[in-house]
Amino acid sequence: MHGQPRKPLKQEDESLLSAKAAKLRTLQSQFFANHRDRIYTQEALDLSAKLLETNPECYTAWNYRKLAVQHNLSRSDPDYVAFLFHQELKLVENALRKNYKSYGAWYHRKWVLSKGHSSIDDELRLLNGFQKADSRNFHAWNYRRFVTSLMKRSDEDELIYTEEVIGENFSNYSAWHNRSVLLSNLFKSKAEEFPLEEKVLQEYEHVRSAIFTDPDDQSGWFYHLWLIDLTVKNYAPLLVSSWPSHGSNITLNGNNCIYGCGLSLLNSTLSDTRTLPVILYFNQAVEGINLSTVAVKSELLKEDLVWKPLSTNNSSTAQVWGAYLNLGNMELEQSKTYSIKITIGHSMGIVSSNGYQYGDPYQIAFKLCVQTASTKPVEEQGGKLTSWKDNNFQKIDHFEDSDSIVSADLHIPTTSDWCMKAIEEEITTFRDLLSEEKCKIGKLSLARLLTALDLITHQHDKRKNHTEEVLKLYTDLMELDPTHSLYYKDEHSLVLLKQITSSRESLLPYCCYYKDATEANTSYVCLRLQNLSLSRMGSFENLLWVQMLDLSHNDLRSIEGLEAMQLLSSLNLSHNKFGSFTVLGPLRSLKSLKVLDISYNKIGSHSIDTRRYLCSSPLANTEVFAWDRFEILCGSFSATKFWEAFLIFESLNLTDLNATGNAVADENFTSFIVKVLPTLKWLNSEELA
Repeated sequence: MHGQPRKPLKQEDESLLSAKAAKLRTLQSQFFANHRDRIYTQEALDLSAKLLETNPECYTAWNYRKLAVQHNLSRSDPDYVAFLFHQELKLVENALRKNYKSYGAWYHRKWVLSKGHSSIDDELRLLNGFQKADSRNFHAWNYRRFVTSLMKRSDEDELIYTEEVIGENFSNYSAWHNRSVLLSNLFKSKAEEFPLEEKVLQEYEHVRSAIFTDPDDQSGWFYHLWLIDLTVKNYAPLLVSSWPSHGSNITLNGNNCIYGCGLSLLNSTLSDTRTLPVILYFNQAVEGINLSTVAVKSELLKEDLVWKPLSTNNSSTAQVWGAYLNLGNMELEQSKTYSIKITIGHSMGIVSSNGYQYGDPYQIAFKLCVQTASTKPVEEQGGKLTSWKDNNFQKIDHFEDSDSIVSADLHIPTTSDWCMKAIEEEITTFRDLLSEEKCKIGKLSLARLLTALDLITHQHDKRKNHTEEVLKLYTDLMELDPTHSLYYKDEHSLVLLKQITSSRESLLPYCCYYKDATEANTSYVCLRLQNLSLSRMGSFENLLWVQMLDLSHNDLRSIEGLEAMQLLSSLNLSHNKFGSFTVLGPLRSLKSLKVLDISYNKIGSHSIDTRRYLCSSPLANTEVFAWDRFEILCGSFSATKFWEAFLIFESLNLTDLNATGNAVADENFTSFIVKVLPTLKWLNSEELA
């Protein structure tokens, strides 16, 4: 409870607690007997009520009460039905007086009212009493939103109420949060007539008073961060990037190589030589990408494209969607150019996770050309050892004028002048505050404000940005607040990647030729992002063209989002901080991946994989896990040791894998992985027989 410090128990208190516990055990024993035997008499109900008034956290008892009510509703007497629900409401009130943060009690009261047999006239009075006891009780605020919805009380009236509560105590985080929910509802339901500009400017002034009164209180700061997001956020989904990009020319070299990818210098080997990936990257997660919302026209199209969400959580919504154009059954004419047009959003149906419709139709047109057919069988190509040493890479001096490696923003949302003005005023205000106060969350807010301003002004002048200042703020925060240094480092990584990938000029120092020593006439372009202290990956919308990527010697613990890079064929993740195979889940979506280096990480170093319950599992209902094949491949090996590796690698067609330097990479693992990956030609830099 807020404001109620714990005190050590006295000996007489311990004796009382022991007696209370014994009494509670007796009650529970009698209750479970009634529950087991489905006894719903008034005597049994009184017993369960006594248990809940003693211990409101007994969820089984609340569920028993629901079953009892449903059982007794069979009686048609309206007076008895009214008594039944009144009895439940009274019990909940008594239980809340015992513990006004009881999840079970609040949810049971919601359940009772939702049945429609009880009056809600007295609910606000009850709430006011509990909110006076603890005005920050988020259970009560959640219930208040439920009750006001039933009462059809306006969000405007509730805004006035939250302002009164905040006026009494501006440290009330729950009231600030409720205010953000109300404003979001008003904005969404009254998008046309709602005076967003006027209201947001008022809110900035309102929260600024709280922040300047006590800069160390976090409640107002969190609301301020939400306001920044509201000011610059575009709620409607937009297409921000694609591969192939609009106007690009793609060249297929025989059965194997693809050139173009937005950069004429690029070429590499695809794993599936007769399919062409098409990738759509949105500004937020969407659903509804299908034949009715995305139209594809080309003489190459002999069958409908199947669009799939590129996501590791098996959701029907995703920020990135992909499809494969099947060229396998076609006789493509050499030196002939084929046109492909993709129209997005020509009909309704693409919807964001928050319910907003995609409303900006767009067309992507690109060309595909086939050059001389390959003279080598497909299976003999791509089987050479890849070396990531510096002497195998050569810097690129310049890009041709026609090269366009960074996808231009397909849609740059127009931003009102008042948004820019509001952000600029906040930046000036907080610079003044930070000149006097050494405030951690103030620095964080300034970094967010500067990032927001760069997002807004990007469409006007790309040369004006505050990236260097933002990077320095996050560096300072890592030193000032070491407890949250990992978070600041993640944010620093995202800003740095945005800076690197924002233009051809910024990308040039990181792009190198990879020279295959066995074929003097073949060069690959590799994006080398090694030794940058990256702890998190981002800016994938600018990396869809990449086919060879070096992320070695960083501090990465996750590769979330990498599934968008469908052209990726060679990937170096060595010398990072990956602690398990489960964090490599995005690799399962990369059909073109041939070369993978995960050497010198921490895979297998910990007996307990703390990310296992956050990632896919063969025990999950959403996973398709080939148990029979897994058990055959395991043989005498420990199944629990290798199921994560099997889950990641069994769908890949790797020819080169390096896992040296990981605790898991023993002889048993080597024997196991060779069976899982029959396509392997190189393992741990050694050629397989």
